[in-house]
Amino acid sequence: MKLNDAKAFVGHQVHVCRFREAGTLLRWMGDDLRGKRVLDVAGGDGYWAGQARKRGAYAVSIDLARGKMLYGRTLKHPPALIECDALKLPFADESFDALLSVCAIEHFDDGGTALDEMSRILKPGGELFMSADVLSRSHDWPKLREAHCDKYHVQHTYTHESLAGLLTERGMELADYSYQFRSRTTERLYLSLSAYGGRVGFNAAAPLTPLVALADRRSPNDRGSIVLIRARKK
Repeated sequence: MKLNDAKAFVGHQVHVCRFREAGTLLRWMGDDLRGKRVLDVAGGDGYWAGQARKRGAYAVSIDLARGKMLYGRTLKHPPALIECDALKLPFADESFDALLSVCAIEHFDDGGTALDEMSRILKPGGELFMSADVLSRSHDWPKLREAHCDKYHVQHTYTHESLAGLLTERGMELADYSYQFRSRTTERLYLSLSAYGGRVGFNAAAPLTPLVALADRRSPNDRGSIVLIRARKK
């Protein structure tokens, strides 16, 4: 394994949040993606689109962060990396079988326009696999919420219900959803790590992943820090 691949693995998979989050979305997408065209919207260095490529997909990742994409091109399984705006995608209508977007929509000024574009380029019957910040209880800890939103430029938060409404307006229907960091304790952990720990903190907290997963299983699937959705275009 090359050094950059090892660093990418640590940054994306040795992580108390991203491994479960993106891993669940990819599990929903399926193990055999041969013949599928997959786009990761705001995919940064393209790591997760690269995982779709490893499963046989023709994978594309778009982002505005050129530095991240230049880094992504050095990885072992890079997708096609295109610098462009998620609110104005340079692809033809109905040109992708599946779309992936990992905690990106909350950073957009206009999440509705982003979903307009995603719906436009998705084939009928195609699926969207997306996660978003919810921060259900964050108003209980206003300083943590403010620090998180300022640090990560969070413009909006979403629930599965609000996303379902936006998707319905765009010809898509919610097929499945799941919350992560569902309990009060784990949600505060998430906010504390994001506010003060950053990537280093999330990586250092990776040994807690089984405990977070256990707490999630024991808590109602109706709130949390992050929501994952699977939607289908009619």
